[in-house]
Amino acid sequence: MAAYGALVSLMHIIDRLEKHPSPPISIHKQQVEPLTEIVTFLQDCLDAYISPVADEHEAYPLEHRIANAVYAAEDVIESQIVLQIDNRSTIRGRMSSFINLFRALCKCVTIEEDFYHDLQQVIEEMNLIKKEAMEIATAADQLQRKVSSTHAASSSTVIKKEAMEIAAVAQLQRKVSSTHAASSSTVKESMMVGFNEVLLQVLDKLAGGQLSRQIIPIMGMGGIGKTTLARHVFQHALVKEHFDICAWTTISQTYNARETLREVLFQASGNSCSDDLSEGELGLKLYQYLWGRRYLVIMDDMWSIEVWDKIRSSFPDCNDGSRIIITTRMSNLTSQLRESYGVGMKFLDEASSWDLFCKTVFGGESVPRELEDIGKDIVANCKGLPLSIATIGGLLAKSKRTREYWVRIKRNLNSIGITNNHEFCLKILRMSYTYLPNYLKPCFLYMGVFEEDHSIRASLMLKKLWVSEGFLKPTSTGKCLETIAEEYLRELVDRNLIIVDKLGLSGNVKFFKIHDLLRDVCLKEVKTERFYRIIQKSPLVLKNKYNIIIDESPPVIDYLHRRFVFQNASKWVIREVLGSLPHARSIICVGEGKSFDMPHNFRLLRTFKSYNGYGHGLHLGDAFQLVNSRHLAIKVDWTSKFPSSINLLWNLSTLIVYGSSPEKYVAMPWERKSRGWKVAPIEIWNVAST
Repeated sequence: MAAYGALVSLMHIIDRLEKHPSPPISIHKQQVEPLTEIVTFLQDCLDAYISPVADEHEAYPLEHRIANAVYAAEDVIESQIVLQIDNRSTIRGRMSSFINLFRALCKCVTIEEDFYHDLQQVIEEMNLIKKEAMEIATAADQLQRKVSSTHAASSSTVIKKEAMEIAAVAQLQRKVSSTHAASSSTVKESMMVGFNEVLLQVLDKLAGGQLSRQIIPIMGMGGIGKTTLARHVFQHALVKEHFDICAWTTISQTYNARETLREVLFQASGNSCSDDLSEGELGLKLYQYLWGRRYLVIMDDMWSIEVWDKIRSSFPDCNDGSRIIITTRMSNLTSQLRESYGVGMKFLDEASSWDLFCKTVFGGESVPRELEDIGKDIVANCKGLPLSIATIGGLLAKSKRTREYWVRIKRNLNSIGITNNHEFCLKILRMSYTYLPNYLKPCFLYMGVFEEDHSIRASLMLKKLWVSEGFLKPTSTGKCLETIAEEYLRELVDRNLIIVDKLGLSGNVKFFKIHDLLRDVCLKEVKTERFYRIIQKSPLVLKNKYNIIIDESPPVIDYLHRRFVFQNASKWVIREVLGSLPHARSIICVGEGKSFDMPHNFRLLRTFKSYNGYGHGLHLGDAFQLVNSRHLAIKVDWTSKFPSSINLLWNLSTLIVYGSSPEKYVAMPWERKSRGWKVAPIEIWNVAST
């Protein structure tokens, strides 16, 4: 949730200023103590709180008020940091003039007084919120005692009374708010239960039948196990022995034919291809390499026939028994694919559903007798959909194994109305998010930043971004934030909320993915909580008769949005949006985008990632004006040099510099005379953390 993540982030700022060897500002002790006490209380309050209605689609106004107040506190503190750093630089430049120096020192005093006053106002507002939260906590505690004392009675009257009291607490939350403006478990392999007959059917189609190249579509709704089945086929020993070449690629809705060909060619040959090769050149190289070899290519998550029409000529038919497997939700795709032999995926029966649930929750342990009947009711509500069973099972595996808790899960599942299978599945998956511990919610929501079916690098792309965003809560054991991030990642794997794509040599998660249905849940929650804003090419585009864009409506930006994600956005949209984001804390660019200039009004920015296809090259001097930066990953102009102003980045934790030319950029304080290397100045060692 946005409010919890904001509280952790604010606490991180306060703690960092107190422990920094030379902090840019200091907060008065009379303000640090009450601010820390309020933030800690609100964190504990949210930790102990679960939404009384699991299917609620709007964030509670109180949570928005908490987030607003925390954002205001961050603005006051981080703006003060910028002002003080700027003023100190001014003082250094005016040392030759006593009058100018005196004026600058007087300005420092004024800045300090304004800072104290502004922060005090924020503390008073947060204290009001604390009092309101205490009222809600008291009401909820009284309700819990009543529920516990009457739990033995199971009549419909008691249940109805509990529901009314729960609704009353929710109403109290709205009323009060409206009155004011770490796990070490190992990674589990994907389980395939109840589909042995389908597996044998696919294996038979691969090894038998005609020698001509055949296409085998595996069809079924999202979450029914198509990709899991394809994975088991791909890894089967008989398949490895039968085919000379096996390759896997993911298509998704926003397909890229060139990247698909490049991925298949890389997996087939083991050699990476030049970025300069066109789609036609890649297709020809792939055709030549596959010719005369029996191959199996799995194309996961295909949504339309168009992508196959674009690449089909790159897959030769040598009458040697080559096969192509396609997984798809589109049942009509089979009729559009020539020489195809479809395999349909069905829902799990009662016995297979229970088997999958037991393996997910209990592993090899026996099911406690007092939980068996409740467990079977929970499984029945999942309607035989493997993804729903696995995610609910992952939730219960990491939760208290008490009958009371399982009864609560069952009641919320019973409250989900059946519209269609897709919406029903989303509601079940959303409930898994609702019951996540608060410390995992921001981490899970962050998965929606990346494009659909994107393979995410755990070490660089995610864990470092989690750290820079500031919503990893330090522990009393003194673990570093990267270790905490690793534990959170493993816990999300254990809960079946993310899928391991590739393991490292030491058995750690190297790459992972998120199922597109769970990503849909992320994006819906992100929109509700305003956790970040995804900006794409606007659909409202007007073109003239020459097909040139003449008008494009930029998205409306809300102050509550602090994180912005550009996905394949046009240059016009980027330019228009960047002009209205002085409050932004994170700007992340993913996918293929257009170039844009370095923003000059983002002095509060913490995370800036823009080198994946974005940017014609920025000047390092401009980037190092972002004095609050924690994570900088940028593409730089070939004329750039490391300026001495790097020591202004007092809170920097990650610096990734990608050159726009063959020259390399290294962070070394000593001189390197080899041609083509650019050297960081000695001031880089003054940066607190690198």
